[in-house]
Parts: sequence; structure tokens; C-alpha cells
Amino acid sequence: MRFPSFTKRKVALVLGVSLIAQSVLLHIQPAYAEDAKTPAATTAAATGSELKVNAKSAIIMEASTGAVLYEMNADEALPPASMAKMMTEYLAMESIKEGKFTWESQVTASKNAADVIGSGQLIAENETLSFKDMFNAMSIYSANDASVAFAELLGGGSEENFAKMMNEKAKQLGMSDKAHFISATGLSRADLKNPPQSIEGETKMTARDSAILAYNILKDHKEILEFTKIPTLKLRPTDKTAMINWNWMLEGNSTNTNFKKYAYQGLDGLKTGSTDDAGYCFTGTAERNGMRLITVVMGTKTEPERFNETRKLLDYGFNNFEIKPYLKANQEIDSLKIVNIKKGVETQVPVVTKDGLTFVTKKGAKDTDFKITAEALEESKLVAPIAKGDVLGKATVDYNGQVKTVDLVANNDVEKGSWIRLLFRSIKNFFSDMFKGIKGGS
Repeated sequence: MRFPSFTKRKVALVLGVSLIAQSVLLHIQPAYAEDAKTPAATTAAATGSELKVNAKSAIIMEASTGAVLYEMNADEALPPASMAKMMTEYLAMESIKEGKFTWESQVTASKNAADVIGSGQLIAENETLSFKDMFNAMSIYSANDASVAFAELLGGGSEENFAKMMNEKAKQLGMSDKAHFISATGLSRADLKNPPQSIEGETKMTARDSAILAYNILKDHKEILEFTKIPTLKLRPTDKTAMINWNWMLEGNSTNTNFKKYAYQGLDGLKTGSTDDAGYCFTGTAERNGMRLITVVMGTKTEPERFNETRKLLDYGFNNFEIKPYLKANQEIDSLKIVNIKKGVETQVPVVTKDGLTFVTKKGAKDTDFKITAEALEESKLVAPIAKGDVLGKATVDYNGQVKTVDLVANNDVEKGSWIRLLFRSIKNFFSDMFKGIKGGS
């Protein structure tokens, strides 16, 4: 049965009065609190099938993002030898940052520290050096005596307590459950004069763990490079001979007759290691053209080989990858330029990126290789008043499995509308929708 058009209008007016009454009540409801989230970015490994590395395991990581560019047996737990000292270095530098010590603080070597075997053997029992000089011995000469002195200083007099601190920090830094420390030096249990009673097993790390540890050192304590880049240094001004850095690849060795063929442009760290069980290991880092790489090789057969294989890794990384900015801060996203706002003087607000995003990409990557999506927050959170900079949505960018997100923020303020403004807006919207319906149904 078809009703006359004037009957439709009467019914619509009755409904309109009801909606107006509801709108008067709605304008006094409180705005929903904003609940911004901080999205986390993820990375994915790329593989280089053309790269052959003569080691038990290896990895390449980009230092600013943690993106893995190449890996080989990177999750196999192996003895790291003195690369374990990177954790001792991290905790020592952390104690400086936390104000527990200064670089001028005094550190005394106990008999236990002075008697430890292996690299070092430069510090006498009860000898006191500054924190900085002791750190020089550990980071340049890989000194076991200095490492144990730090362990006892930071571990309340006990290297065993310090090893527990190392294991706890490994968890905090996101290293795998295969990462395990029993000493400050990386020596095997058989070589420790006082092996820990409350910690079982041997010191082990994967190549990925070593890279993650190096990543965190460079992120939290980049000042370590001021130590590790030094090719040679006297521990004391009165010493007849200088400590020689075990890292032959340092750029500073480019004029050294013995090591210049190993010197690598931009290389300034990080830690070597070798024992009979571990073979020869090296966690290296170098920076070129604004990109810093971290490489790890574990279990090479000879000392030169660990540096030759590291060169392969670094060359592969620098020759094939680059840092590519994809989004800038305050940039508009085509798929979400504006967001609708409730109860505001304005009904919409433009949104832009809060920060920029950069990716580690294959050289020559095109913008079409990136997939971007954007979405606003749920409607209940898009309620005036809105301040410029408030988070109203997020954009997600995917490049070959590297997924990163960035907040989308208001580019303008939006004041809360008065109740009379909101009332008349409701009336206007209602009648606009009503007449559209009538027109469409007649």
C-alpha cells in the first residue's frame, strides 16, 4: 500500500521531535578519554645466498634498527670466548650512567683478579687504577684481570654474583634463553680457578645474541667506541710497552705495517674472542655513508680468518643495502588525510605523521616496494576537545617483512562545541538526512 507524501512528512516530523529531544540530552554526555597506544615495529631477516662465510655461525645487523641483513646458523649456541666481555662492558658503563661510579673512581684488583689466566696479566694484586684505565685494559687489550676487577666491584665482591647480573641483563636486553654467562671473562669452567657453584654449565651465546648485545651497547653506551677504536695505548704512562688491540681491522691500523692489510674503513669496534673451545670469534662494527653495521663471526679456524670473513660480511652489507627514509615527520598520508571528530566546533581535523620512518632496504628500492595502511582510532576516542599533536590514528608500513608503525596526530586544535551548536548541528543533520530519504523514496 502506498501512503501519500504528506503522510510521510507527518511521520518524519514526529520522529524529528523525538530525535531533537535525544540530542539535547546527548550534548551533556562526557567526552571519552583518549587512550593512545605506542605501536612497536618489527623486522625480518633477509638472506644472501651468494654469500659464503667460513665460520660456524655469522650474522649481519643494521645498528639503528636491528634489522638482520644476513644470517647463517645464527641461533646455534656456541662458546663466545672474550666476546662475553661485551656484557661486562655494558654493565660497567651502565654503572657510570647511573651515577654509581665515575671514570675517575678507583678500582682495585684482588688476588683473584690478578691471578686469572689468559689475556691481560698486566695488573698486580692490590693495584689500584682509575675506572677509565681499568676499562682501557678490558676494552683494548681484552684483559681478564681488569674484567674480574670490574665483576668484583659491581658484583659486591663476587664474580659469581656478577655473572648472575649478566644473565639477568641478558634477559632484559632481549637475548635468547640460550645466552648464558658463568664469568665476566668468557673463560670456560675448566679454566676458572673459582668456578661458580650456583650457576651451572658454560658461557654460551648465539651469533644473534652477540649482535643483540652489540646493538644495545651502541644504543645505550655508544661512548664505548672511544675506547674500542684505539689501536694501541700504554696502560700506565711509565709502561715500556703499550697494549695492542686484538682487533686488527680497526681503521686506525691503516698505517700499521703489521695490520694495514686488515684495516677496514669506518671500523671502530667491537670485541674479539678466542679459546680452544670457541675457535676465533669477532663482533665487529663499522660505519659508512651514515649506515652502521654490526657483524658477528663465531668459530673460525684461524685468527686472520675471523677478520677476512668479517670483511666479506661488511662488504656484502655496505654494497647491497642502504638506509632509506620513507616517511617524514608531519607528513600527510593519502589514505587518511582527515579524521572525523565528535562534539567539536569542527567536525573534522587533518592528521599527519608524528615521526618519520626509515628502513634498511636493498639498494635501489622503490616506493612501490612499500605497503602502507592507515586507520583512525575507534570513534569513542575521537571526541573534542582535541589538541594539536593528540594521537588520532596510526599508519603501518611494510617493506619485505620489516613492519613499522607511526602515530598519526592532529595537525590542528579542535575546541569542544557549545551545547547549542551541537543541538543545531543535530537538527540540521537530521533534517538533511530526512529530506534525502523522502526524496529517495518518492
